[in-house]
Amino acid sequence: MPLRRYGSRYLSILMLAFGILSAPVSAQVAKPELLLYCGITMVRPMTEIAHNFEKRENVKISIAQGGSEDLFQSAKRSGVGDWYLPGEPTYREKHLKEGLFAEHTVVGYNQMALMVAKGNPKGVKADPRELLRKDLIAIIGNAESGSVGKEAKDILDSIAIYPKVIRQVAFLSPDSRSLVNAMKKGEADVTMNWRATGFFPDNVAKIDVIDLDPKLAKPQALLLIKLKSSKHNDLTRRFMDFAASEEGQASFRKYGFLDNKTVITR
Repeated sequence: MPLRRYGSRYLSILMLAFGILSAPVSAQVAKPELLLYCGITMVRPMTEIAHNFEKRENVKISIAQGGSEDLFQSAKRSGVGDWYLPGEPTYREKHLKEGLFAEHTVVGYNQMALMVAKGNPKGVKADPRELLRKDLIAIIGNAESGSVGKEAKDILDSIAIYPKVIRQVAFLSPDSRSLVNAMKKGEADVTMNWRATGFFPDNVAKIDVIDLDPKLAKPQALLLIKLKSSKHNDLTRRFMDFAASEEGQASFRKYGFLDNKTVITR
């Protein structure tokens, strides 16, 4: 099927994947190259973890970042890659039957929250229904492209207001980074986003996080999934163990995530 039908959002990911596939043989022998498909929200801790692992193992890890659904489709079409880290566990459930996934490990948790400008000048309350206020410009993620939109939809559906919110919002964004950037530019008054992004160093001075009831915004497990396309089984498993270790978990906590030792009650 021609690549042009899938749009430009896949091109950079696929080019990265095929670039690794076509790298000189001598370079691959000297230093194995591995590819992680990583949801936007987790890029910062995973970049830090990958850098530390590279120094330990003398390997090169490339990170393809984007919306969780887009990343899966890119991994499927390219047929290359070593891991997939989506923003919530439903992506594993949704695509398990397609046969790309091997084992997985939990590397942390994230959950949704409302985000507003620093100081909350519009007095937004800890209630998703605030997205329907007529005096606010609201934005949310696109449920078709990434985990932040899908999780927002699930939460808003649970209180039966998603169709109303879709009619109300100014626009839909493809991922968590786009939502934060729009808020920082003053393009919206409120959004629903993964809460960890509000604690990133370059966001914390301009964004306030308003936590939602955890019964509504349940913490979502971050699953680092080994891909069956991997040609480096021992290395991929050691990396998964490293990401789940205390050293790896310190990176997740540093960027506002709950670690994999968090006790989640349902």
